[in-house]
Amino acid sequence: MAFTAQDVKTLREMTNVGMMDCKKALTETDGDMNKAVEWLREKGLAKAAKKAGRIAAEGMAYAEVCPECGVGAVVEVNCETDFCAKSALFVEFVKDICKVVLKDNPANVEALMDCKYPGRDLTVKEIMPEKTMSIGENLQIRRFVRYDANTSVAYVHAGGKIGVLVNLEAEGCDATVIGKDIAMQIAALNPRFWDKSQVTEEVLEEEKKVALALMDNDPKMASKPQAVKEKVVMGKMNKFYQENCLLQQEFVKDGSMSVEKYMASAAKALGGTVKFVDAVRFEKGEGIEKKQEDFAAEVAAQMNMGK
Repeated sequence: MAFTAQDVKTLREMTNVGMMDCKKALTETDGDMNKAVEWLREKGLAKAAKKAGRIAAEGMAYAEVCPECGVGAVVEVNCETDFCAKSALFVEFVKDICKVVLKDNPANVEALMDCKYPGRDLTVKEIMPEKTMSIGENLQIRRFVRYDANTSVAYVHAGGKIGVLVNLEAEGCDATVIGKDIAMQIAALNPRFWDKSQVTEEVLEEEKKVALALMDNDPKMASKPQAVKEKVVMGKMNKFYQENCLLQQEFVKDGSMSVEKYMASAAKALGGTVKFVDAVRFEKGEGIEKKQEDFAAEVAAQMNMGK
């Protein structure tokens, strides 16, 4: 079966693979477009296998709320380089994965892989080799969270370095602006806890232990009565809450009030009430150990291979 230059162009647009590879695929499959796509996908599988061992520590954290149904989702998808993370193809892929989470509500990443990819008759798992081939790097869908109740507000910081999804209970008002302010606070300060009620006894005891040890090593405090020391420790615990718990933190836009007081004040001004329910903060590559490249050794190795 013969094929034309337009067929090559069409195949390239369908797969985003280079022109010469598309021409070769059509040649190998006698101009059959469907078989050519499959041929390229098979070649992509081979490429993807080679890339699979590479560390994917860059990427994008992305959050979105469906304007029609109000469901919110935040995802993290990883690639190998920052250059790739900023490419239009990768950004589009991440947003498509977020759409899958919003629409299908998969239980976990494994279940997500079996969901249909937007606009295609293939599953996410089936589309991955094609995306790896066209984007050119190892891709990993790492994690996601979805909220389908209450009011969700999404915030993406620095083009995908951090993605935050805040979930609020709002009555009698639109809590979008309040949610965005809280999401920005979470992105900037990364609190350990949302509220002081979540701080465990183990954490409190450790903080008290450290505070008492510091006083015992301070000549001005070591001789003070235990009751005085305990009072000082309580003050330090309040400081701990203010530094580590979102609702007790100083509101970054107005240092005269806590986040909790800001929520109440802003909601009252809007004629309603707002209650913080939950939030998620994803930072790209968080906790992934990056490979330390030794470029001198790499160059030396390549020079030795050429001998």
